[in-house]
Amino acid sequence: MTASQGKKIMADFLGIDTSNYTTSVAVYDSDTNKIYQYKKLLPVKNGEAGLRQSDAVFHHTRQLPEIVEELFSAYPVENLKAVSASVRPRNVEGSYMPCFLCGEGLGRSLSAVNKIPFYRTSHQTGHILSALYSADRLSLIHEKFIAFHVSGGTTDCLLCEPSETDIIKVTQTGTSLDLKAGQLIDRVGLMLGLKFPCGIELEKLAYNADSHYKIKPVIKDSNCCLSGFENKCQKMLIDGETPENIAGYCIDTVAETVITMTAETVRIYGDIPLVFAGGVMSDKIIRQKIISRFGKADFAEPEFSCDNASGVAIYGYLKNYGEL
Repeated sequence: MTASQGKKIMADFLGIDTSNYTTSVAVYDSDTNKIYQYKKLLPVKNGEAGLRQSDAVFHHTRQLPEIVEELFSAYPVENLKAVSASVRPRNVEGSYMPCFLCGEGLGRSLSAVNKIPFYRTSHQTGHILSALYSADRLSLIHEKFIAFHVSGGTTDCLLCEPSETDIIKVTQTGTSLDLKAGQLIDRVGLMLGLKFPCGIELEKLAYNADSHYKIKPVIKDSNCCLSGFENKCQKMLIDGETPENIAGYCIDTVAETVITMTAETVRIYGDIPLVFAGGVMSDKIIRQKIISRFGKADFAEPEFSCDNASGVAIYGYLKNYGEL
């Protein structure tokens, strides 16, 4: 969301997310239902697909003060009620990545200094709540729905149900057994000489594809396998296929895989609302294929699809008040 320089926010909930891709902070103004956010990608060297955790922690440590200063300078906060942070990738036993310690540490410090509550959530829950906010569907936290979280680190089909302790209880019904969808997109993009993260540029190439291949997703008990499609793209490149057609094949593979996994989950759990979150879901080709297949589905806008702290800020509001 945008606002005029110097706008004062009256009822504020700060969210912090330090994923392996982006440093993000956001303020949710519950009086106006608006989000104000700043985020910055972590720097990745040309030709590399991501960062080591030690490097991610270093870059978050450098970038967090900068984007917090930018956010609070543009949108002065007068009534900070709570601060929340994503402290792990998912709300399951053993889910851990050191990069989330950066956001958790800042959140705890701000909580102590300001004598306000600090709430912990997961990166995945933040993505789901961000998508619900963007699609104007936050009311779904009171019912059962299916969420798909597709990014560089996940290709997860999730059953979401109301939860008094976590706002939403997330149960994984399917995932990738090898490569994640975002990893496939980035690896194929790097193969074609694109800069990491490769999603936007690969989508641009795919729009100009003049040949499309039949995709047969590899599904095993509601889970998927994607590594074979990376090998297929490599062979296509060696055989002289155009970058545009390789990009189209890669994007179509992700779309058909997500569609097949979603259809299986709908078969099991019934015709309940569908929500799609995560950076890969900002791809317009994939989005249109899913809508064509299922008719009705909710998607986050691109700024709320990619890694961001908006859903984490909203989580703090929901934990603080217990209702919308």
